[in-house]
Amino acid sequence: MSSSVATISVRPVAGHIGADIEGVDLARPLGEQTVREIKEALHRYKVVFFRGQELDHAAQIAFGRQFGELTYAHPHDDTPPEGHPEIFTIDPRRFEERYGAGFVEEYRKRQYSYFDGWHTDVTAAVNPPAGSILRAEAVPEYGGDTQWTNLVAAYQGLSAPVRAFVDTLRAEHRYGGSRKVEGESAYAKRVNDNLLVAVHPVVRVHPETGERALFVNPGFTSHLVDVTASESRRILDLLYAEITRPEYTVRFRWEPGHVAFWDNRATAHLAPRDLEHLEVERRLHRVTLIGEVPVGPDGRESELVAGRPFTADHRVGTSV
Repeated sequence: MSSSVATISVRPVAGHIGADIEGVDLARPLGEQTVREIKEALHRYKVVFFRGQELDHAAQIAFGRQFGELTYAHPHDDTPPEGHPEIFTIDPRRFEERYGAGFVEEYRKRQYSYFDGWHTDVTAAVNPPAGSILRAEAVPEYGGDTQWTNLVAAYQGLSAPVRAFVDTLRAEHRYGGSRKVEGESAYAKRVNDNLLVAVHPVVRVHPETGERALFVNPGFTSHLVDVTASESRRILDLLYAEITRPEYTVRFRWEPGHVAFWDNRATAHLAPRDLEHLEVERRLHRVTLIGEVPVGPDGRESELVAGRPFTADHRVGTSV
């Protein structure tokens, strides 16, 4: 840490990404130095873990606000916990209650997440969240781990000519990614009545560290712009293979009270894929930090195509 006397303990847990932080009670207000040290650890290790914390919704929101303004729960959620509009609860049973029994099968098809496999949160927005903070309330005795990957390391792992090439590219991001959310289900209507689409640089320059990171993901990226469809698929396949290389990843075993805080500008993550056949309870709560508009190596900002920036304000259609 940069300070002469650290107030927290930071222990890396994998070669390219992830660190445990000890010596801090997240339920209490943090001092300026502690906040600064957590930010430094987050920028260095991309995702940090706090174990055995005792937080409720209010305390999680208060913790998050020490690092920036918080978004509304989720662009397509209109039922956050009463009195806590910043909380997005991740629980398959809750989604079934909201969208009907048919949603369970759709949910499973998306591999225990809103999206198929690896994703960076809400990159369909023109200003994707800067960071996400996820707290475990109830988790199964086994299974249900989450993985993260370091998108800076993935970019650096490319050869110099390929890095120079992808520096010039831009990609469209939307809900459903390359798979349109089709059908007449309540979930499909919600997404399609409230389209959220943006064009981002394929390589994003981190606004605080200056690092370059790959900024595409299978969950939201629909295609590269200004290239053919077949070129887009092949280039994206190359980049997806790079960002999911095991050496760039870390895997986290959840227990009640554990908290993960990740830099959404430099990571993608993979929700659990091993619980579909099990009758288990898994409930976690997330808050997200309002993000800035991404900027590419050429200085060009992302462009809004549909929808509006993702902030604390919340307005969705009323067809469902």
